[in-house]
This record gives sequence, C-alpha cells and structure tokens, in this order.
Amino acid sequence: MSDNFDVVIIGGGPGGYVCAIRAAQLGLKVACVEMRGALGGTCLNVGCMPSKALLHASELFAEASHGMAKFGIKTGKVTIDIAELMASKDETVKGLTDGVAYLLKKNKVAYIEGRGTILAKGSVKVDLTAGGERLLAAKNIVIATGSDVANLPGIDIDEQQIVSSTGALSLPTVPKHMVVIGAGVIGLEMGSVWQRLGSDVTVVEYMDRITPEMDGEVSKTFARILKKQGFKFKLKSKVTGVKKTKSGLTVAVEPAAGGDAEQIKCDVVLVAVGRRPYTEGLGLQEAGVTVNDRGQVDIDGHFQTNVAGIYAIGDVVRGAMLAHKAEDEGTAVAEIIAGFAGHVNYDAIPGVIYTMPEVASVGKTEEALKEAGTAYVVGKFPFTANSRAKANRQTDGFVKILTCALSDKILGAHIIGADAGNMIAELTLAVEKGITAEDLAYTCHAHPTETEAVREAAMATDGRAIHM
Repeated sequence: MSDNFDVVIIGGGPGGYVCAIRAAQLGLKVACVEMRGALGGTCLNVGCMPSKALLHASELFAEASHGMAKFGIKTGKVTIDIAELMASKDETVKGLTDGVAYLLKKNKVAYIEGRGTILAKGSVKVDLTAGGERLLAAKNIVIATGSDVANLPGIDIDEQQIVSSTGALSLPTVPKHMVVIGAGVIGLEMGSVWQRLGSDVTVVEYMDRITPEMDGEVSKTFARILKKQGFKFKLKSKVTGVKKTKSGLTVAVEPAAGGDAEQIKCDVVLVAVGRRPYTEGLGLQEAGVTVNDRGQVDIDGHFQTNVAGIYAIGDVVRGAMLAHKAEDEGTAVAEIIAGFAGHVNYDAIPGVIYTMPEVASVGKTEEALKEAGTAYVVGKFPFTANSRAKANRQTDGFVKILTCALSDKILGAHIIGADAGNMIAELTLAVEKGITAEDLAYTCHAHPTETEAVREAAMATDGRAIHM
C-alpha cells in the first residue's frame, strides 16, 4: 500500500506531534509515524508528565505529613497508598496521550502506528504494529524520534532494583535507601519524589557540584536546601559498580580523581546520567544522513540534514533535550517546509527543575558571561523579603537577573523558589524581546505575588530595590 504526503514525521513526541499539527494547519498533507503505541513520546508517557504527577502527589504527602502544622492544621499520621498513587499517575498519562491523538485527528493528520525507516530521500517504510508494512512517499521527512536513557558501562538496568527514570516512575514500594547516580534534573526530581515518601536518598555526582550546567550561585543554594530536606550528596565521585546481594544492592563509589572505594548498601539504584539521541533502526546511514560523534543528527540553520528534504528536530539534534525546545523546533520546521520563516531563539529557552523549591533559568549564566568577557550587572532579590512568600512560608531562594552593563538588556535570569517554573516565563519573554531591566522595573506587578520579586531584582540591577 502506497501513500503520498507532503510531510512524514517519524516520532509522535512533543516535537513530532506539534510539527504535524502546525504543518496541517498550514495546509499540508501530513502523516505522523509512532511505534510506542501511544502518542506524546517520552515526555507524556515516561518523562515530564508522569514525573510531575508523582512530584505533585509526593509534595502533598510531605506537606500533609509535616508542613501544615505551622499553619495550625493538624492532620495526624498520614499514609500513602502506592498502588493508588501509581494509578492516578497512569490516569493522567492516558488522558494526555489520548488528547494528543484527538488533536491529530481533529487536524486531519494521518496517525500511523509502527516503526518508521527511511529507505531513501522521499521514501519511508512503516513496519505496522498491527502487522504488515506500509510505504509512504514524502516530499519532506522530519526525524523527531527523541532520546533514550543513557547508561553506565557495566551497570545493567533491570527496571526493578537498578532503574532508569522509567523504572523510578513505577516502583511498587518506597525504597528504604535509594542511591541516585547523577545530580542533574532527572536524578533530583525523582530523588525528591521518593525522599518525600520516606526514602533515604544518596546522590553520587562526578562533578564538584549538583546541576553543573546551572548558574553556580543557584546550584550552591539548591544543594544547601536539598541537604536540609534530607538529601545526602557525594560530589566529585563516581560509581564503579553495582552488585546484587541477598539483602539488596551494594554500590561501589570512589573519588572521581581516583582513590579508595567505599561500599554503599541500598535497595534501589537510579541511573540518571543523561539521555542519548534515539536513531537506531531509522536507516540514516543507508539514506546518507550524517550524524556527529555524539550520535546527534547533523542539521543546518533550517533544521535540514545533509540530504535535501530530510529534516530533524528535538532530542536527536544539538541543544538542550527539552520538550518545549522540541515543540518550538517542530513549529519552526513545519513553517519552513510550508515556505515561511520558522525560527527558534536558543538564548530564550527556559529550563526548570520541578523540585520544591523549583529552580528555573533562561539565557546566560554568570559563569558564561565571565568566560565570554561580557560586562554585566547582577540584580538579586530574596524571597525572604517578598510578602506573598512570607505569608505562604515559602521563603527559600531568590530571583537573580543578569543584564548587559552597556545596554541594560536582560541577558539571563535564574530563580530558585516555590513557583519558579511559572515565574520564568516573564523573564523568557524579556530575553526573547530584548527587554531592559528598566523596562521590567517600570512594569506594574500585582501585589501580593511572588512575581514582585522579579520586578525587585530588576530594580536591584540599578541599586534601587525597595523592599530590601
């Protein structure tokens, strides 16, 4: 069976399905090929959304257990039903993935379930999940297959005792002791879930600080807060092996620079050392599509590979592995294919860690500005001086704004605080549109809100914060 399409997208995650919908909106005939059996990719199925469901539930549990007493609310002993918790998470996931299927149908996108392989420029074979195959003729092909879990040599993930982020989303019981390998976003978020529910959590990180890509001051403050919550960190350390025993697991940890190993006993190990582009079985080599030494598909400034008519977006290409970055690229490449000027500003891609407090950032870090030799100014405002944060008893953290010393334009912003993930949107817009700190300082913010701290930080770049 042969079908002709203007665009065939391989992968139905955030980048792929957004690309499909936008291309259809622009009048193109579109097919979206997905082998998972459910749309939404890693993000909706085993990533962003199920983890956020567990983070929210575990936060409620922690608050009910020991956070409400300060407001005069007495709850008694609070218990957790893990099976019901997981069922709630799964219900959230199903609702979201079904919603994406509805959107594709609404926009007349052909959703084809199966594994897509590029046979050559303009030709995609789909091994159908239901059996058989389907040959698609495509004027344009978009690779949007996302990423997969990265592993450490010699450590076999079984998704029961030694788990990836996928297994950590479905543990049947609360571990007594969890060792997390990697102090990045995934490790700290999933570590937070199980720590709140009662686990002792030890995080092993090769670098000398947690979240090493983040602004250094934010990273230092974040580590201090997590330690106060009960996290234990072993920095500048590496895991050299994990052995299964009758009583659980034994993790061998030694200094990153070399030295004597120590043994840590636990019952679950979470491997959270990052992700790798998923390109297996796509036929890239046969189609002549080049990849770099990190396994990423090479693209030009318009998302096109070295083979004309074949594009790539999301986690399989350069840049941050973030769902919203993939969505922006999906929109841009659809518009480019349709003859418009699609564009993504990579300096205005926010990042968020959904712990409590949350951590959010956009644009340049202080370290990056120093390395580039850029003259900059820092404006900072603590939540201890914000009235809404004080009323909510959520005063950990601050807003930090970095501006150009010559133009006053906002170059970067970093927030650690209870609602940082929402607050960063205003600052992302500021970076996107080249807004100055003075513009932000003269913008009225509702009182009392945490966002007043953003305005105060902007004012602080000129030494005129009011409430500090």
